[in-house]
Amino acid sequence: MGSSRRILGTLGLLSCLTLSVNLPAAAAAAPAPKELPRVPFTQRYQAVQHGGLVRASNSGISCRKEQAPQAEPCAEVKRGAAGVNGDFEMFYSEVDKDPDTYNSTRAELKVPKGAKVSYARLYWGGNLRVGEQKPPEDNGRVLVSEPGGAYKEVLADTVIGHHTDAGSDAYQASADVTPLVRKGGAGMWTVAQLNIAMGHSEVGAWGGWTLVVAYEHPQEPVRRISLWDGFEDLAAGGGEAAGETVEIAGLDAPAGSAGRAGVVAYDGDRGTLGDSLTVTADSGRRVSLSDAENPFNDVMNSTITEFGHPSFVRQPEHMNNLGYDADVFDLSPALSGGARSLSFRFTGESQGHFLGVLFVQTDARR
Repeated sequence: MGSSRRILGTLGLLSCLTLSVNLPAAAAAAPAPKELPRVPFTQRYQAVQHGGLVRASNSGISCRKEQAPQAEPCAEVKRGAAGVNGDFEMFYSEVDKDPDTYNSTRAELKVPKGAKVSYARLYWGGNLRVGEQKPPEDNGRVLVSEPGGAYKEVLADTVIGHHTDAGSDAYQASADVTPLVRKGGAGMWTVAQLNIAMGHSEVGAWGGWTLVVAYEHPQEPVRRISLWDGFEDLAAGGGEAAGETVEIAGLDAPAGSAGRAGVVAYDGDRGTLGDSLTVTADSGRRVSLSDAENPFNDVMNSTITEFGHPSFVRQPEHMNNLGYDADVFDLSPALSGGARSLSFRFTGESQGHFLGVLFVQTDARR
């Protein structure tokens, strides 16, 4: 795990096995998606169009009680103080008041008015082994409700990353939810029944979800949008030699282009240093992707931000998400001289973490 790998830009999609939004009774016996301990990063979706990318995201679990003598008060950690999930008893977040769900969280999806959704994918994952052991058979299922709607079952439609070691039992699953998002549109989305464990252990509990949406809008610039996913263990203390490289080719971004890059990662701890994210355009100058909330040596620090700030409403809206990251970074400094390709380099923190999603938006030539 964690050895350096180079992944060339392709249009290859991971094999699709099943999808359900409203699950017909006849489909209930469909085989579950395959699970692998490592899923190499592969391009899931790409387009060049007037429009861009937006996302909604939230964590599904947070602290309830301090367990370590050095732990900051749980209330302060939720407001953004440094803290790691292994120092707390962790408990599910629940916002829907539905007795049939044991966790549920909401987040705002800000699809611009007048836009058409061209693609939407939901990612979810977490740790199954903490004070309890959750059954992996439930990894590929969540409940989703669009703004003002009722819950619909969504099933994973591709290989599930599922990595077990002495301390954790981590996974990520995903599904194409384009029809659902086209119908539901902008507003508060709710995701429930994430298969994550609660309780306390040295490794700690974590988990969350992110909805990534590509859209078209005739009044916006022409942009190239690219969505990549996989499930990679960035080894503890591995540093530069044990990182992960994702290369995106064919950009044709002119000098001075604007751009953004989004990342979903699991078990990154605030205050545990050593993790970084850098990008190199056309094998030239390497630029660190960081901001005020995500320092260059603690990028995966349990935040959900855009350019260092909250960018949409979440319920609950914890600042330290204790092991779940879904951040968007300003890519423009790396595009100052233009770019035909970008090489993203991830390195793990001293305790390691998991990398799940990378999505990129850059200006394209008209």
